[in-house]
Amino acid sequence: MNLDVGSRLIVGFALSIAIGVLAYWRRALSASGIVGAVLIGTAIFGFGGWVRGLLLIAFFISSSLLSHYHDRRKAALAEKFAKGNRRDLGQTLANGGLAALLALAIGLTGVSSGFYAVLALAFYGALATANADTWATELGVLARSQPRLLTTGRPVPVGTSGGVTAAGYAAALAGATFIGAVGFVLVQAAARVTTGAWLLSDWIIVPVAAVSGFLGSACDSLLGATVQAIYICDQCGVETERTVHRCGQPTRLSRGWRWLNNDWVNFLASAAGALVAGVMGAILL
Repeated sequence: MNLDVGSRLIVGFALSIAIGVLAYWRRALSASGIVGAVLIGTAIFGFGGWVRGLLLIAFFISSSLLSHYHDRRKAALAEKFAKGNRRDLGQTLANGGLAALLALAIGLTGVSSGFYAVLALAFYGALATANADTWATELGVLARSQPRLLTTGRPVPVGTSGGVTAAGYAAALAGATFIGAVGFVLVQAAARVTTGAWLLSDWIIVPVAAVSGFLGSACDSLLGATVQAIYICDQCGVETERTVHRCGQPTRLSRGWRWLNNDWVNFLASAAGALVAGVMGAILL
């Protein structure tokens, strides 16, 4: 379906509302999260095209399903994290906001631009990082081995920011590769429908997404282990990302920069993944 930008914006807006409402009903998004999903989905569909729009849906579906995987086992870790499974406006913008901006840049510059390929790969890098981080978090906390802090290697409790496991690393790589593989398949499908030919030369999407997404996720862990704001509840003696603990007690800053919450960490990690992908594209293409 070859629609102009205006038509794609309308279709993207309608699809985003439908998906957002469904996600709210499935308890994957909060009310403000619907707003974020509509903003991001409309921008990516409208300016990035169908391939990137459908890739966004693949990311959202996979991350939403994993967030509810073994949710009873994860419930005990809720006090550690700043927010629950229902993504709000901040979380949706942190995970998909940069991808939306890159889609906007792609739409404004056009295919004929010399920056198109770099911007396109940067888009994959940003989304691959978000997916890698989600998969690593949702599956890594279920690992049987105890996490170790990325910077020191010392054992830390499950759910600690910056704590990593082999299973988490594997999940991050799988999540990043998933975005690259689905993106490649969608590109082939689009090329086959519009031109009758395959674009097999675009195989580079897969390794670029895998590498940039994995490194972006590692950047997330590094920020979490060093400068992300972590608080402690003196009443419960528990570390948390929350400024007010679930028990109702205000927490005090234990380490990190107060302004650098988990949403900013996710956004900066996506930026790192996009940068790695863009540099790889500039070198390889």
